[in-house]
Amino acid sequence: MLYCVQMDVKIPDSVPADRAEAIKAAEKARAIEMQRAGKWPHLWRVAGRYANISIFDVESHDELHELLSSLPLFPYMTIQVTPLARHPSAI
Repeated sequence: MLYCVQMDVKIPDSVPADRAEAIKAAEKARAIEMQRAGKWPHLWRVAGRYANISIFDVESHDELHELLSSLPLFPYMTIQVTPLARHPSAI
């Protein structure tokens, strides 16, 4: 199943800078792991925002939820999920 996922990140100012940097490093490592596993085939930065638009390729809604909630930045994200279906005119 394919999903378009938009993730907007807002780390509160109350999080110490060194802690925020550690979370970002852990996030990068987890994202690379999921990409290498084929679960996160597309990842694009949204220009001018701390946000991304991604395509996930997973077996179920539950698997997508597990992957997203495993992201270290998950507590600081607003996430919008759109399930995708093949368009009849796609070649």
